[in-house]
Amino acid sequence: MKVTDIIAAADGPLFTFELLPPLKGHTMDAINRTIEMLLPYRPAYINITNHQMEVIYVDRPDGLVERRTTRKRPGTVGLAAAIQHRYGIPVVPHLICGGQTSEQLEDQLVELNFLGIENVLALRGDPPHGERRFIAAKGGYDHTDGMVRQISATNRGEYLDPTLRDPVPTSFCIGVAGYPEKHAEAPNLEHDISMLKRKIDAGAEYIVTQMFFNNDVFFRFVDRCHREGITVPIIPGIKPIQRRRDIELLPQTFHVDLPDSLVRALEESSTVAEIRKIGEDFCIEQVSQLVQARVPGVHFYTQGRAEPIARIVEATFGRPST
Repeated sequence: MKVTDIIAAADGPLFTFELLPPLKGHTMDAINRTIEMLLPYRPAYINITNHQMEVIYVDRPDGLVERRTTRKRPGTVGLAAAIQHRYGIPVVPHLICGGQTSEQLEDQLVELNFLGIENVLALRGDPPHGERRFIAAKGGYDHTDGMVRQISATNRGEYLDPTLRDPVPTSFCIGVAGYPEKHAEAPNLEHDISMLKRKIDAGAEYIVTQMFFNNDVFFRFVDRCHREGITVPIIPGIKPIQRRRDIELLPQTFHVDLPDSLVRALEESSTVAEIRKIGEDFCIEQVSQLVQARVPGVHFYTQGRAEPIARIVEATFGRPST
C-alpha cells in the first residue's frame, strides 16, 4: 500500500519509524527484535536507510597507511523486501543520489518493482564519512529533484534506454526530505524551501522532515511551505535524546537548535538513566502536541533503539494492541 493512500485512509496521526541496515557481516536478528517490540503499536510503515561508501584508512605491513572505500551498511533493498515479506507491513527504502549513477538507480527501481515494493524516499544523501563535500557520481545527480524526476519517468514507463519495447510503468509513491531549520548547506530557509518545491514539482508526493526540537519551528515551516504552493502531506520527524553528547553532536550534524530548558536539564543531569528520562519526557511532550495538532503522522528516528520509542509511543498514541 502506498504511503499517500495510508495517510488518506487514516483517521488520525500515524506512527512510523526508521531502521538502519545491520553492519556488514551481521544478521537481521537485532532488526527483527526492534520490529517485534514496536509492531504492537501498529506502525503504518517502516523506513530503511541507505548508506553510500565510506572512506577508511588501513595500516599496511610496510608501516604506511592505505586509503580505502567500503560500504559498511549494505543491503537496503534486501532488508526492505525481507521485512515486508515477513511482517506484511509496507516498507519505504531510501534511495540516495550519493555514489550511484542514473543507470544504477534505474536498476534499483527495477528490483524494487519486482519485489512488490511501492514506496521510496528519495534523498541526496550525505558526503561519505571522511569527506567534507558531496560530489555526485559521474552520471549521477547533484540534487534530489533529478532523482525524483527519473523515478517519476519510470512511473510513466519511460526508461533510460530508448530502444526498449513496450516498457511497463512502475508505480512508486515518492517521498522526500524537508528541513524545518534549513539544510546545513543551504544559504537560508527561503532557498531551501524553493529547492523543496523543485522536488515536489518533479513528482514527490509527501515530505518527511529532519528532526527538530521546537514544534513552533515545524508549524512555521509548514505554513511557509503552504505559502509556496507545497500542499503534499508533511510528516514531522522526531528523535528522542539519549546521550549528553547529543547537545553538541545534533546541532553540528543536523543544523538543529535545542531549547535552553532541555540543554540546561541535560547539563545538570548526573546519570545515563536521568539523561534518557529527560530526553524521553521532552519527546513525549513534543509528540503529544503534534498528535493533538492532527499532523499526518510522527516519524521516529530510532537509531536501532526500540525501548524508548515504545515508551514514547505508548504515552502519546496509546497502549499496544493485543
